[in-house]
Amino acid sequence: MELFERIRRDRRVEELSIRELAVRHGVHRRSVREALASAVPPPRKAYARRRRPALDAWAEVIDGWLLEDRAVPRKQRHTARRIWQRLVAEHGARMSEVTVSRHVARRRVELGLDRVEVMVPQAHLPGIEAQVDSVSSRRSSVESSRRVGCS
Repeated sequence: MELFERIRRDRRVEELSIRELAVRHGVHRRSVREALASAVPPPRKAYARRRRPALDAWAEVIDGWLLEDRAVPRKQRHTARRIWQRLVAEHGARMSEVTVSRHVARRRVELGLDRVEVMVPQAHLPGIEAQVDSVSSRRSSVESSRRVGCS
């Protein structure tokens, strides 16, 4: 959006050509023409979801394990490596660990399992607690030296 605004402003203020605008902003001349025709960029194209032949057969199993992990303590939940190990050992899956770890990371975000809620309740009533810095210094004069404290 900001790029389209800059292109339109440069055309209006400096009266640059389409080629000069394309070079200045590092875009194709077709994009400059689109920016000059409309202030709003065209919507992004929706692409069809790609097949994942190695993972599609096991996606439901992995999601099931991740959803079961909601009920167990955090330290006992499956790691991506452990999920991959279980797939290979229990189901005979043949895929790389990286494929599984990427899928697990994406699914944890989609399922909302990546958020950890932490709350420490704090209630400080007036006059109950106080924080004071104490200072001590030495005061010296001709007659005596004396320690003075302030708290």
